[in-house]
Amino acid sequence: MTRVRRPLVALCTMLVLVVVQAFLDPTGLLALVGWSGALPRLEAGLWPFATIAVFVPVLLAVTWWVTVRAGDRYWTLVPGIVLAVMLAQAATCLAMTWDAATAAWAAGYVTAKGVPVALVVAAVARWFGGPTERRVEAPGSVWVPAILFAAIAPFVAGVWWTGAVYAPGVPAARPDRGAVSVILGMLLLAGAAWLCLRWMRPRVRGVLGGWLAAIVAGGLVGVVQALVAFAVDGGVRGDLWPLMSAYVTVADGLSFGACLGWTVGVAAVVADRLAAGRAARVPRIVAAAAALVALVAAIALPSFNAAVAASEAHAAAAAPADAGAVSAGFLRAEGRRITDGEGNQVLLRGVNVNQLVDFYQPQPDAPATRPFTEDDVAVIAAQGFDVIRLNVSWSALEPERGVLDEAYLDRIHEAVDWADDHGVYVVLDMHQDGWWNGATPEGAECRAGTSPMWGYDGAPEWATITDAAPRCQFEGRDISPAGNRAFQNFYFDTDGVQAALVETWGRLAAEFRDDPMVAGFDLLNEPGFGETAPVTTSYQLGRFYDRAIAEIRAVGAPQIVFVEPSILWSGLGFDSGPPSGFTDDDNIVFSPHLYAESITMDRSLGLPPIVGMERQFELAQRVADSYGAPLWSGEYGYWGDDADRVARLERYAATEDAHGLGSAYWVWKQACGDPQNGIGPIGDGLMRQDCETGEDAAPRTDLLEILSRAYPQSAPGELTALSADGAEFELAGTADGEGCGLRVWVPGSAKPDLRAEGITEVELTEVPGGWTVTGCVDGEYALTAGR
Repeated sequence: MTRVRRPLVALCTMLVLVVVQAFLDPTGLLALVGWSGALPRLEAGLWPFATIAVFVPVLLAVTWWVTVRAGDRYWTLVPGIVLAVMLAQAATCLAMTWDAATAAWAAGYVTAKGVPVALVVAAVARWFGGPTERRVEAPGSVWVPAILFAAIAPFVAGVWWTGAVYAPGVPAARPDRGAVSVILGMLLLAGAAWLCLRWMRPRVRGVLGGWLAAIVAGGLVGVVQALVAFAVDGGVRGDLWPLMSAYVTVADGLSFGACLGWTVGVAAVVADRLAAGRAARVPRIVAAAAALVALVAAIALPSFNAAVAASEAHAAAAAPADAGAVSAGFLRAEGRRITDGEGNQVLLRGVNVNQLVDFYQPQPDAPATRPFTEDDVAVIAAQGFDVIRLNVSWSALEPERGVLDEAYLDRIHEAVDWADDHGVYVVLDMHQDGWWNGATPEGAECRAGTSPMWGYDGAPEWATITDAAPRCQFEGRDISPAGNRAFQNFYFDTDGVQAALVETWGRLAAEFRDDPMVAGFDLLNEPGFGETAPVTTSYQLGRFYDRAIAEIRAVGAPQIVFVEPSILWSGLGFDSGPPSGFTDDDNIVFSPHLYAESITMDRSLGLPPIVGMERQFELAQRVADSYGAPLWSGEYGYWGDDADRVARLERYAATEDAHGLGSAYWVWKQACGDPQNGIGPIGDGLMRQDCETGEDAAPRTDLLEILSRAYPQSAPGELTALSADGAEFELAGTADGEGCGLRVWVPGSAKPDLRAEGITEVELTEVPGGWTVTGCVDGEYALTAGR
């Protein structure tokens, strides 16, 4: 009876937890099996049904099995239930993508859900499951399975041990991290597996004993990696990053053990039988070993290819892209730098312009945007800014499917022409917030825990497929069942919605393919996470980017393509992003939004920052390097109270200078009727609006003084040092040969007092708002003013 009673108790407990969580979770995202309120569509394929058709059956079947085999002890049943949750997640993601590497890695994303559930189910099963039989036997073979576990790791690394968490020096058995890292990672895996096998196998026999040992071993390796990361990644710096880093490394280790631990279990059983001299079973053992090798190879080949692709992308960071692949006069990505193709590094520093966005208008008497004129561009240029990230709306560009709105396209052309006339680059950004500008319908009811919401901006109505999920919000616009389902349908290309945006990007890029002052195309602002991260935020996002880039190149547009991680980066300060090798195009720039200590969720919850402001640059650069791409932040700012905002902007500016980077501040102007502005006396932004009169209010000169500080708009070779405070600055660089592309912006009316080393033909030219310094260099050079 006990062999039936205990698994039955565990199964019932799991079912109760699944149902209760689904009922209480208002978003469909927080529960093991959530329901957003969306209605599944047969024509969409398997993914809408995967949680019910795949996740739940696998979860329950494995829960029963592990409780039968490992239910006599609480601490053997806990990893067993974790195994059930992670295998269910992996199977579900595999059914959605048919990509084994992504599905296995995605299993780690349920760690925060799976571990608490495991603790509860194991406790209830032990307390109410009847008497136990606690036998302890000899551990049997441990070295052979432990060594196998370590040996296969480099070949099946897939997407494990990637991303911002894994600082240089953290051991991981990935080929792209170098021989030392692989060896140390394998030693860690082998040692942890040996230790866990010696503890687990005497208590849980058969394949499951080795499998559970592998899960625990993976978690232990994650703990060691977290400790190493703490030492090499700056330790305690006033943020929660060490804890977040530890969570990710442990989750990676647990999912690696969950998805590959069966190899340990099978190897242990085979080794035991061989050691026992069971000659009669040798043919079956050989057959089992052959099957094991075949299965490992089937998993290893795509995973190894993914690791090789990541290695090639990482190596590309140290080598310039083929300059001949981009037409003369256009900006391009070369290694870590954005360059002009003539040997000069270009720092793009400027602002976001949202005045062409098709925002929802929450107040009928308050326009959602302010007019954009050539005067705006002239003032932007007079601040020394050399780039505008021009936010455009798909809903305004293509209100009818397949037909671009000529009047809106003319407005984009007009804005680009003004920027051309004033020597300012433009990054065209397909902007969205919350997917589209629809609000909660009048009279609609929101589930407990959610609330009615305004609309924001983004996709046209015809591209918004919500499947009847409620347009309500949970702690902000980006967690909305309707918005999440719309993104999910986009990622899975339901009704060809993604293909439509890809085609639209091709048509838009064709309009500007001959304009070198269009620096590039930002494919999608802060992509949402849909319902199944990281399938959506990594795998599917990378597929969309690859399709859009191919379409842009097919129409002959040579400009840079700016690719963003998902909205999770803006909310957490880090994210996984598309996998390395998602595109074979070299002319890309990694463009996260560096909002640490700003709009990240820690501030809204009153917690210490998850990622500190200074650390965010290091994490972003780490991910950019994995793509072999330059780093450029498409948005930052928005720090709240005035005093706080100035102090944080000063810190941001100093760190940006230290890293020699460019970025675009959010935002130039924000109308009083902009839904992101809320309802208040001032339309926020650098150039403010008085909401009572509708006229201009005093600009944020305190912020502009920091933003318009001196910097090299163009520098021969590569910058090696930069710091600035207003018109005072120090910079240094090195060039391989002679070049006359030095161009430095200096604000203010006072003529700069310059000191130059290694620079000839220095010229000072007064321009609106300040001065430009030009000169020629050959080799190492330095320029200083006022210091």
